[in-house]
Amino acid sequence: MLDGLKLFLTILEKGSLSAAGRELGLSPASVSERLAALEAHYGVTLLTRTTRSLSLTEEGRTLADGARRLLAESEELESRIRLGVEKLSGPVRLSAPVDLGHHRIVPLIDRFLAAHPAVSVDLDLTDGFVDLVSQGIDFAVRYGALPDSGLKARPLGENRRVVCASPAYVAAHGAPAHPDDLPTHDCIVMRFGLHTDRVWTFQVNGQPRAVTVRGRRVANNGDLVRQWCLAGHGLCRKSVWDVQEDLDAGRLVEVLPDFAGERSALQIVYAGTRVQPRRVRALMDLMASELSGDMGASAPKQPAQG
Repeated sequence: MLDGLKLFLTILEKGSLSAAGRELGLSPASVSERLAALEAHYGVTLLTRTTRSLSLTEEGRTLADGARRLLAESEELESRIRLGVEKLSGPVRLSAPVDLGHHRIVPLIDRFLAAHPAVSVDLDLTDGFVDLVSQGIDFAVRYGALPDSGLKARPLGENRRVVCASPAYVAAHGAPAHPDDLPTHDCIVMRFGLHTDRVWTFQVNGQPRAVTVRGRRVANNGDLVRQWCLAGHGLCRKSVWDVQEDLDAGRLVEVLPDFAGERSALQIVYAGTRVQPRRVRALMDLMASELSGDMGASAPKQPAQG
């Protein structure tokens, strides 16, 4: 039964029966037979299949949530029996933004893996939306508010976003003196899924001011936005964490420092219905401790308003 549930979740994660078969070393016919046996056991249809896609039925959604809990508990039990209660083992899957992942998350993962040789990590670095449940991801580190009612969050603090430029760009085009100057500048814009981040918010005389920016470069990858900015192609708006080293080294300069930009929450999010194995909880605890401490240490002073 556990093998059948694992196959079912792999089908959901990979998006097709054939891809799940390749992952598990099974033929397409064998995958179809095992899925049919699982549906026969429960007496329901779990997946609606077409030639191009598959989707969960309501019964399939219920089974997927329960299967993840059962498999997590089974792995936890086996780990405790085989390795003892003190040793962590097994896989952890997580997602994080690209820049934050490279600069902050990866060093923490390296420390965690060095301390727990029986644990493996599958890290998905993306600046787009990730469906944790359907993709079988244990947790994600995310900026912004939590829109998913089925997810829980561990707040890490607030993050400051800054507008930056390279010294070469400032030398060639000047720096904006006021947020209202931004439409005359070439701005490098992030795209988050279908949303393009062209409206930048500031505080002007204590009041929020939204400015629509323009630019010839749009990307869904935060590291590419940073690289374009470093190369002098325009202004960018980034998390201060992502560009702090560049600011400290003089590779980038902050513009409009007297107009406090918007702040966004940073948090760890995870499915509230899923039982988290100890290895997952341990990595979450490490990240919560380290990232919360970093955010508190780097909190900026309140800038003057103009």
